[in-house]
Amino acid sequence: MSSRHLTEVIVFGVLFVLVSVVGFVAARWRRPDTMHTLDEWGLGGRSFGSWITWFLIGGDLYTAYTFVAVPALVFGAGAAGFYAVPYTVVVYPLVFLVLIRLWSVSHVHGFVTPADFVRARFGSPLLALLIAITGIVATMPYIALQLVGIQATLKAMGVTGHWPIVIAFAILAAYTYQSGLRAPALIAFVKDALIYIVISVAVLYIPHKLGGWGHVFNAAQAKFDKTPTPADGTLLNANNQLNYAMLALGSALALFLYPHSVTGVLASKNRNVIKRNMAALPAYSFVLGLIALLGFMAIAAGVKPLTTGGKPDSNTVVPLLFDHMFPSWFAGVAYAAVGIGALVPAAIMSIAAANLFTRNIYREYFRRDASEAEEAKVSKLVSLVVKVGAVACILLLDPQFSIDLQLIGGVIILQTLPAVGLGLITRWFHRGGLMAGWVAGLAAGLWMLYRIPNPATHKVHFGGSAYPLSDLGFDTKVTVYVGMLALLVNLVVAVVATLVLKAVKAADGVDATRADDYYADEGDPKVASGTREIEAELA
Repeated sequence: MSSRHLTEVIVFGVLFVLVSVVGFVAARWRRPDTMHTLDEWGLGGRSFGSWITWFLIGGDLYTAYTFVAVPALVFGAGAAGFYAVPYTVVVYPLVFLVLIRLWSVSHVHGFVTPADFVRARFGSPLLALLIAITGIVATMPYIALQLVGIQATLKAMGVTGHWPIVIAFAILAAYTYQSGLRAPALIAFVKDALIYIVISVAVLYIPHKLGGWGHVFNAAQAKFDKTPTPADGTLLNANNQLNYAMLALGSALALFLYPHSVTGVLASKNRNVIKRNMAALPAYSFVLGLIALLGFMAIAAGVKPLTTGGKPDSNTVVPLLFDHMFPSWFAGVAYAAVGIGALVPAAIMSIAAANLFTRNIYREYFRRDASEAEEAKVSKLVSLVVKVGAVACILLLDPQFSIDLQLIGGVIILQTLPAVGLGLITRWFHRGGLMAGWVAGLAAGLWMLYRIPNPATHKVHFGGSAYPLSDLGFDTKVTVYVGMLALLVNLVVAVVATLVLKAVKAADGVDATRADDYYADEGDPKVASGTREIEAELA
């Protein structure tokens, strides 16, 4: 290992250890009376104010995907990689009112997961089970993306092998197990501070060293002019505009369906906290746009991705850019920002997936009389298992770009939109129709994903998320995001099946929620008394 890499590793290690200490200390933050309930361990006591929620949700949504995957896609495919910017602008007004309704009904009934809400809303344990399984499965590739980010950073520092990932995984698992949601909430302050510092320096310092922004964009266009793929370039063209728009819309619809996003929202102490955060969080999108430009900077700097198994690893382009352009000590700081930016969301995601298993599988089908302490214990153990599943995603899936891990998860989680997203607005759908739509949408989505090859590695399946419309019989080279096509199938089947089931007067579930449940706020007698109607029904 060179002296430069040694300095980077030392700085990275010191900051990583500091953050780990913060994670363990978080167990005593605000001194909760007990960490033996899901409300305390999995939702931070439902007590986070505006500032904590800002950093928690921001740290939850802007992840290693932001720092590693988005610039890697821009580096490899050009303007198409900027789809992440409009979708993070669109998502907040799109879900503003829906999330407030979810917070209120969840606090009235003590819901911990979106599947809890679905069970009560549609009176169907089976539908809740399907939503829970979907949430767990969709979260796996998203956590895997965080591990990919850490792995890419370690490679750039000259650290190889699996043992560093195992160590990082073990530390993450330990403080998540002990501190629950308080750990990533506290660490998010450090993570965001590092990201703001690194990006501020990067967008001023790197272009200056490269000869200005004009040179950066000219170098990027020169590269794409030489590529054989007509969809690549610094501007969109007729072949990728529709896919770009559908990626942005589909990703926006999917973002707050993820269990970890719901967890961050339910941890807020009142409706005003959510309102303020949904209004302010788009500020992160400006930073995201700057981060995406790192892909073009890497092209101008002549960065060549490291090779793994004889093929280039595009995930290493941003870490290598930092290594080439920054002094060794500051490169270590930048690497720590990426690594910590992966740990925060990975912790929240594992907690959210574990809560789904505990509430909607373990308690529903194995131990209906489980105590709150037993629920918390099971969630802690399952959070460890979830992380192992994420590692399996890295081994089993080999997409062209790591961002496809997130997009594949989006295809899966979008199939919960009719039950969760639309269920918060209307009770029109029949539970049987929602289940039929879920089956059809998921089957269609997985079938399309299976048919997409990877042009970089020549593997024939799960190589991306852009499906060519020519495969559906259209005479065009246009591609569309699989998630939106699968959601369309889901909605059509759900609507048709609901009409049929209502026409034949098929039995439907009972809605355990009331209209005023969706407007309750902190201090409401129902919330203050901790009414648990769904809990009583389970018992």
